Amino acid sequence: MTRHLQRRTFLAVALAGAWVAAGCSGGTRRQSSSDVAQIVMSVRSGPQSFNWFTHHDATTYLVSLLTQARLVRINAATQELEPGLAERWTRSDDGCLYTVALKRDVQFADGAPFTAADVVFSVAAAFDKSSALSDVLTFGGQPLRAEAVDPYTVAFTFPQAYGPGLRVLDGLPILPRHRLQASLARGEFGEVWSVSADPASVIGLGPFVLKSYRPGESLTFERNTHYFRRADDGSPLPRLDRVSLQILPDQDAQMLALEAGQNDGSASEIRPGDYATARRLAEAHRVQLLDLGVGMNPDALWFNLKPGAFAADPRRAWIQRDELRQAISLAVDRQHFVDTVYAGAGVPVHGPVTAANRKWSIELPGVVAANPELARSRLAGIGLVDRDGDGWLDDTDARHARFTIMTQSGQASLERGASAIRDQLATIGLQVDVVLMDAGALIQRFLSGTGYDAVYFNLIATDTDPASQVDFWTSRGSSHVWNLGASREALAWEREIDHLMDQQASALDERERIELFRQVQLIFAAHLPMVHFAAPRVFVAASSRLTGLTPAVTRPQLLWAADTIDLRH
Repeated sequence: MTRHLQRRTFLAVALAGAWVAAGCSGGTRRQSSSDVAQIVMSVRSGPQSFNWFTHHDATTYLVSLLTQARLVRINAATQELEPGLAERWTRSDDGCLYTVALKRDVQFADGAPFTAADVVFSVAAAFDKSSALSDVLTFGGQPLRAEAVDPYTVAFTFPQAYGPGLRVLDGLPILPRHRLQASLARGEFGEVWSVSADPASVIGLGPFVLKSYRPGESLTFERNTHYFRRADDGSPLPRLDRVSLQILPDQDAQMLALEAGQNDGSASEIRPGDYATARRLAEAHRVQLLDLGVGMNPDALWFNLKPGAFAADPRRAWIQRDELRQAISLAVDRQHFVDTVYAGAGVPVHGPVTAANRKWSIELPGVVAANPELARSRLAGIGLVDRDGDGWLDDTDARHARFTIMTQSGQASLERGASAIRDQLATIGLQVDVVLMDAGALIQRFLSGTGYDAVYFNLIATDTDPASQVDFWTSRGSSHVWNLGASREALAWEREIDHLMDQQASALDERERIELFRQVQLIFAAHLPMVHFAAPRVFVAASSRLTGLTPAVTRPQLLWAADTIDLRH
């Protein structure tokens, strides 16, 4: 759930040097015909866990993609559902019962057989108190039920009709029951596969197995010899013997490593500012530069809307007013924002669903160009005016109207975006402080729901279907970051969205679902719990020696299909 970026050349050189000293240089090249086929890709932060059920940061998700498998998966390039561990399935007429036939003769990485019992166990684990998946698998307040009909057949019963159907299972990795059942029974599932765990304990059905983790440095994965998928020609997958993820928070370091041939690219897109360098490398046939179009996940500004968050200083209650967010949206010149933050490689947006999501995005009515005067008028309506003529707005107690935006350090789009917001809000008299934090500390702070004013960050949607994102849209969701844990304290308009999303998710008619979600987006736009300014174009640079790539606009753009990546021979 992150988007990053930054520029510090001296640090980049130091990190690259440390990488070479650690023995990773040349890791992307075969030294002889007998060497393993391996690639090195960079990530911007280490994982918070090896367990996707309990932690939803970007690197934990990538670990899950590499080591785990799903019954079905959403093809990130086509956004269509396709079989995974499931061979086929049928749906009842009322849309509530799915009968899924599993692939046979599939083994976990340790050689243990995969059966329906593992599927039933994984669903049970998703509802453990430590799991962040339960809200996604809950419908109308009732859980999804899974029952083993026989060792290779699972019946999934939805408590009500569910429009996306089995798409929801793309977010459910299948866990090894024989390894984890005891931990779940003891109530210790939340501690399973922590970053301090023995990598050998992380057993799955994915294309790779985790071999080592060096905190702050790297993760190394090796080929799962029991992997079930085959290429179209029947040959075994994955093609690669080893994948190394180098942890480089600074993107200058990532780009320098790519230029020096010390890695094969990044797990995510390059910065707009690196486009010229990547294009030069592409013209020299050293990298492949891929233009994947406008992104689906724009960075966003949100305020802490949790009821009582400012009870200790009620004079700052204006921070939670709709008018403040509306004024900010009016004050920021979005085209200037695109030019400043993304070097022109982006488009202005006014909501979380961009035009890249062709089925579900809408054109929002009433959108106007930047209007500082109207922004000041909105702020005056909540008592924020310049009372002493110094150019800064004051609250009703004559204190400067001031708030703090937290964002992630080392990520240029976030740092530049927060600075651009600060500078443009200064022109209407709002004082903004920008505080940079490392990813882990920032995520922990806003997940706590306390101790912050506002956050500028990026949340990654792993599916285009809104019903698969109930954790974001509904007040009960674990990604409803502006008002976490709001099920009993939801705002009135949040409850309205809850109702519409429940209807939208249970409808089987696609036209009805599209109309209901249009209403959700209109309510969201009226209250602006998040303010969006621009969506960047997504460019990916990868070493020219890589082949078998299936690029997608969503992260991780290349490694979502790591099993088909190969090296040119």
